[in-house]
Parts: sequence; C-alpha cells; structure tokens
Amino acid sequence: MSKLHNLKSSSLKRRKRVGRGNGSGHGTFSTRGMNGQNSRKSGGVRPGFEGGQTPLWKKLPKLRGFKSINRIDYFILNLTDLENICENGDTVNAEYLSTKGILPKKQAIKVLGSGELSKKLTVEVDKASKSAVKAIEKAGGTVKLLVN
Repeated sequence: MSKLHNLKSSSLKRRKRVGRGNGSGHGTFSTRGMNGQNSRKSGGVRPGFEGGQTPLWKKLPKLRGFKSINRIDYFILNLTDLENICENGDTVNAEYLSTKGILPKKQAIKVLGSGELSKKLTVEVDKASKSAVKAIEKAGGTVKLLVN
C-alpha cells in the first residue's frame, strides 16, 4: 500500500543527456544518426521547409488591402426599417433595438437615409447620415448622436 511519504509523481522523467559516452546509452552519434543534414552541428531546416517542394505558404494567395484593428463595425439601420419597426413617439436606441430582436449583439449603430419616414421618433445612435437626420427632423423627430 502506498503512503504519503513514498508517493512519486508519474510525470517526472529524466532529462536526456547526450554526448556523455557510450555507457550513457546516448554516446557516439548522440541520437542524431550517422549522416545527413540533421546530424551536423548547424544542420536542420528552417520552419516551414517542405523538403524542396513548393511550400504551402507560397501556394496560398496573398491578402490584399488593409483592415484596421481599430475599425468600428456599424449596424446599418435605414429609415424604412425605422418606419416598419417603431411606433409614433418611440425612442430608438441600442436597448430598444435589442428588445425588438433586431440588434444581434452590442454594436455601434448608424442610420442611413434610404426610404421614407412619417413617424415622430427620438433617435439615439452613434452615427447618422445627413439625409437621415434631415428626414427624421422633417417628420418631427430628433437625432442625438452618442460619443463613443
């Protein structure tokens, strides 16, 4: 029966000491084999080398363009969407849109001026186009732009 004072970890493994004589079991060629590129002192190949065949990284197409890490991905909302979703006198913001099931996740919102609006709305969004602001104010509503 094992006791606490004689327990040993099963993960302890002795380090391989190479080049310390034939008695060690890792002498003469030090587990490198007799000949070849990997038997030499500075031998070996660079990472990604595939024996001379065209490597995978050269076969893949290059990515064109640039995508900023600070880019803001806006949820686009048109005036036609506001006309269909909202009632007269509603306050449209991220919370309102998520309760209606339109905004899938917490995201910046931009209103665009595509379509017609006949309802008086208070719109609180991150961005809005000039035509959208004009149309909302023409319908009697107000636009409040939030600062991130």
